[in-house]
Amino acid sequence: MTAPLLGMRDIDKRFQGVKALSSASLEVAAGEIMALVGQNGAGKSTLIKVLTGAYRRDGGSIAFGGEPIDFASPHEAQRGGISTIYQEINLVPFRSVAENIFLGREHRRYGLLDWRRMNHQAAELLRRFAVELDVRRPLMGFSTAIQQMVAIARAVSFKARLVIMDEPTSSLDEREVAVLFDVMRQLRAEGVAVIFITHRLDELYQVCDRVTVMRDGRTVMTSLMAEVDKLHLIAAMLGRDLETVRAHATGFSATSAKAGEEVLSAEGLRIGRKVRDARVEVRTGQIVGLAGLLGSGRTEVARAVFGADPPDAGTIRLTGKEVTPREPADAIALGVGYCSEDRKADGIVPDMSVRENLTLGILPRLTQMGVVDEARQRAIVDRFMARLAIKAASVEQKIRELSGGNQQKVLLARWLCTDPKLLILDEPTRGIDVGAKAEIQSLIRELADQGLGVLMISSELEEIVEGADRVFVLSDGRTVADLPHTAASAPAIMAAMAHEDPAATGTANG
Repeated sequence: MTAPLLGMRDIDKRFQGVKALSSASLEVAAGEIMALVGQNGAGKSTLIKVLTGAYRRDGGSIAFGGEPIDFASPHEAQRGGISTIYQEINLVPFRSVAENIFLGREHRRYGLLDWRRMNHQAAELLRRFAVELDVRRPLMGFSTAIQQMVAIARAVSFKARLVIMDEPTSSLDEREVAVLFDVMRQLRAEGVAVIFITHRLDELYQVCDRVTVMRDGRTVMTSLMAEVDKLHLIAAMLGRDLETVRAHATGFSATSAKAGEEVLSAEGLRIGRKVRDARVEVRTGQIVGLAGLLGSGRTEVARAVFGADPPDAGTIRLTGKEVTPREPADAIALGVGYCSEDRKADGIVPDMSVRENLTLGILPRLTQMGVVDEARQRAIVDRFMARLAIKAASVEQKIRELSGGNQQKVLLARWLCTDPKLLILDEPTRGIDVGAKAEIQSLIRELADQGLGVLMISSELEEIVEGADRVFVLSDGRTVADLPHTAASAPAIMAAMAHEDPAATGTANG
């Protein structure tokens, strides 16, 4: 039997006496795409950081290319043939695209930087990813998706023998994901190994050869992708029996039996070139799903209701009154809360504490003469930490140190303590492991059952189908279907997105 390119065996790692890894193992062959999955806190990131030298292991052995290794730093690992792409883009925004790709290994000619060669090679490399742009422009001038592609191109350019991709698709649209998967297949054909870490389990079946599952710092399963289905994967990740997982694909329980008073009614919305004729309605005690492909106008509609991007035309009514929120402060005063799609960029303040992040929305109410009433603040924080089961070492812990699921709970708590009538959730479970995802979904259902109106945007049809009492479907900036829960099946929603006969899928609008 051929020895694997990478062999990690019996890896132990402790932090202040607490075991983060316990006899963990991982093997990857040359020219293989290996999925590495598990809940947040399962040990995936710790295992990768041990491999790349960011952490020192306390026990176990690592072999790479048949030789024992013990990298002292990620830079040394990179020189040794292991290149890592992190979920958080780790580039220099003020430098050009070409500079970022060749950072630390710039081409020189006669002692001077060879700009022509670097620009040419950077452009050629990006074409491999179907990206055409001016590589001389600063990176900060491009979208998050393009910046992610640049980070991936940089990693590939090292001609590594092993490429580690940590949530590389989190900011990419479907076309960009398809291009990335093509590049991964090219790498595999060239004999390069890939470790692919993602929470999007459906993606694994498109591109991965095998999967390794971690739970509680241990490796609990390794299997060929073709021999394990999604439910078995989830059961292994959660440590639950298959029947429990099969009972509910999401954390949503039964939908609401009866909707109450109208909370939101938006009609004829037109916003720039993205939204042409959108309509949506939400009632108390109701979760309304807003479905559509990326670019269909979902987020633009949510931002218009929240006053972040006021519409060019159309009407918005909140609790029966026509309103024109011109900025988020107007919408907040009217009882609207909004958890954005990108919690890291638009939600959390990473270097502030859990306490500070949770109470940002009500800080004016807690302040007198410029001084925060710390007793009231602490009482509110303690109440919502308990109500939402937020796990943190203390309320003073920096929010960036929390798992994705707990960060999202803090953001939910931030809006709940404003006592909103309408809560807009844009991709509320994106980038969150399956266990925390079920907790968030259950919490959303509980909030609706208590009378809150919820507008939920999600790219996961499973989440929309199981969780929403009513579904509005957007396509090319127009509302093309309004489906009750009983008619909102995945095929019906997809048919509406594709402009197929709406009579077969529900009531058409526009």
